[in-house]
Amino acid sequence: MNSSNTFNSDLCAFIEKSPTPFHAVAQMQEQLLASGFVKLREQDKWDLTPGGKYLLTRNDSSIIALIIGEEDLVENGVHIVGAHTDSPCLKVKPNADLHQNGYHQLGLEVYGGALLNPWFDRDLSIAGRVSCQADDGSLQHCLLDFQRAIATIPSLAIHLDREANEKRSINKQTDLPAIISLGKNADNTTSFRQLLGDTIESQGLMPACKQVLDYEMCLYDTQAPAIIGLHNEFIASARLDNLLSCFVGLQALLNTDSRQTSMLVCNDHEEVGSVSAAGANGPMLRDCLVRLCGSEENLVRCMQNSLLVSADNAHGVHPNFADRHDNNHGPVLNQGVVIKINANQRYASNSETSARFRVYADSVSAPVQSFVVRSDMGCGSTIGPITASELGIATVDVGVPTFAMHSIRELAGGNDAAQLASILGAFYRRS
Repeated sequence: MNSSNTFNSDLCAFIEKSPTPFHAVAQMQEQLLASGFVKLREQDKWDLTPGGKYLLTRNDSSIIALIIGEEDLVENGVHIVGAHTDSPCLKVKPNADLHQNGYHQLGLEVYGGALLNPWFDRDLSIAGRVSCQADDGSLQHCLLDFQRAIATIPSLAIHLDREANEKRSINKQTDLPAIISLGKNADNTTSFRQLLGDTIESQGLMPACKQVLDYEMCLYDTQAPAIIGLHNEFIASARLDNLLSCFVGLQALLNTDSRQTSMLVCNDHEEVGSVSAAGANGPMLRDCLVRLCGSEENLVRCMQNSLLVSADNAHGVHPNFADRHDNNHGPVLNQGVVIKINANQRYASNSETSARFRVYADSVSAPVQSFVVRSDMGCGSTIGPITASELGIATVDVGVPTFAMHSIRELAGGNDAAQLASILGAFYRRS
């Protein structure tokens, strides 16, 4: 693998070009195709060969990449790394235009468990997928990114809210509409749909876009990812949860050989429960595996010889809030990848799968930490338990320790991502 500095620079570039799950999948697909992977269509009949490299996408926001190994698939199983492409954010509503007190604003909907306070007073842009009707009547889709700050959500001055630092709460309906321009009323401003159409035309994204029919557009912070700290020991960026794991899993797969059948699956909609056609609780991965194995019986046998490493960021112990952690389970940034454990199966790790992960880590001299939530606090979850229950596959939940998870800007250690890539590389190569 590359050195940590080079690896982290590439990670930052990947995240910057991936403001939405659609853009993340497009970036991953581009790298895979450049490395010789062949794109499959789910509606076609597949002809897969040992040693072949393939990818498929669903909804443009979930992706599976696989290398078919030379060893017998059913007898040796498949090594799967799972992650998710989505992050908590603010999404533009379908009828978004608001005109209040001389300003043109956009109505927004909160996606996932976003930490809302950090969204205020940021230079925000907008990106996502747009569906249009062309002049010939056909339906076309494109990915759009304004690539510059066009929106902001100003805070209310403390002079008008003297208790803001003590008691401030956020009303998601009334406090979050973003300002995009001056405009006294709807008659003298460009609607958001018109703005989308104009931008599609100016960027040359789609020929002859007659009408914008629908869209899925998200706000994002224009501040670029950065390597920070006195000794450059941290990565600061939006969407570290969980584009970091997507990038790490991709790099590990691109650098593996073709003996062991290896797969990367990055699903959308984890932040809202994974219940969708493209989510981990949907049929995408199972559909792929059935076709890969050839029958339901072969799938059952294969899964009993397989392992899933579910990679999703972990909570590092915050020095200002150390009491929010169990005293013996406070992961530290740059001290190693975290194995996430929960007695109530919010994480799918068990003693056997955790031990296997430790063996892979030890083979590349990478340290490992453990996380257990305080017994008097609720525990989050991820795609690991969902996928394990759907497929019956042995699973371990791991992740890079992170601060400010679900904020508009998160923080991770500069060494941990590259170390996770090394471990996943060993996992892909070893039985």
